[in-house]
Amino acid sequence: MEHWQDLYIELAERISEKLPEIQWIDLWHNQVGFLAEEHPFGTPAVFIGFRSAQINDIGELVQIVDLQVDFYLYYETFLDTFKGAYNQEGALEFTKSLDALFGNFHGTSGRNYSSMRRIAFAPVDTGTAGNLYQVTFECKLNDSSAMKYYEPTQVHLQVEDEDNRYFVEVD
Repeated sequence: MEHWQDLYIELAERISEKLPEIQWIDLWHNQVGFLAEEHPFGTPAVFIGFRSAQINDIGELVQIVDLQVDFYLYYETFLDTFKGAYNQEGALEFTKSLDALFGNFHGTSGRNYSSMRRIAFAPVDTGTAGNLYQVTFECKLNDSSAMKYYEPTQVHLQVEDEDNRYFVEVD
């Protein structure tokens, strides 16, 4: 992976292709907590967040990242989920998207990641009529994004002892 936006676009495109019911896909920045201030968005919506779990250097400017990918599925509804509710079927419609997120990402690899697996699943209290679930996956990626900023340097070193003079050049 050379660019973080490539990973985001790959995941967003997969959601768009495999979960056609999703009306909005965006990077996560707690939009649900600030609905009055945010740009309006349709639901169901999926927001994507990234955080590292572990990072290991494998070479100059390249790292293997154990990446946590949080998918936040938000569905706003005033329908009722309680047993016997006349509109329960519609209220539970978003649970199909939860299943589809799991089914379409668990065990996958892509152009910018590998070994995706679900590691957590939990509801998030919104204090509103919206349902918000966080589905967390972990994957591995080879992050070479620092290489595009690398500026080669030249080093000239002169080493002397009483008998010899040595010049070492590194380009």
